[in-house]
Amino acid sequence: MHLIAIILAKINLLGKDLNQFSLETVTMFYNDGVAAGYSLWTAFQKNFPQAKVEKWEKEGSNFEAEFELNKTEQSVLFDAQGNLLETEVEIELNQLPKGVLEYVKANYIGQKVKEAAKITDAKGTVTYEAEIKGMDILFDSTGKFIKEIKN
Repeated sequence: MHLIAIILAKINLLGKDLNQFSLETVTMFYNDGVAAGYSLWTAFQKNFPQAKVEKWEKEGSNFEAEFELNKTEQSVLFDAQGNLLETEVEIELNQLPKGVLEYVKANYIGQKVKEAAKITDAKGTVTYEAEIKGMDILFDSTGKFIKEIKN
């Protein structure tokens, strides 16, 4: 009987636009946060008063706001209480630490870095992200490989 209840609960998702479903999910979490007394919008405005959010996304139990500031694509990650966890700023490929592009060329044959970003966490630790097809590759501030994350 339990399996039937699960299937029936999922039927309303068949044929649903995934972008709309994602927006509804983020809106639901946002509304839950506001009801609990937290305001991600207030946290965003406090940290980036001159910016306008282009897109909110749920990332695990956290929330990511994508925006443009000074003609640069950026994003910021908050926890549900509105604490800033990290910022990500798009950078030019030549701004990656020495050795990153060479590492990608040697270890991901035939792949090219499409985009790059500088990530700073709440403690001030800087890492770099090199995006290739289907994957983000993370490096420390000296260009040493940390890990890869499949998209």
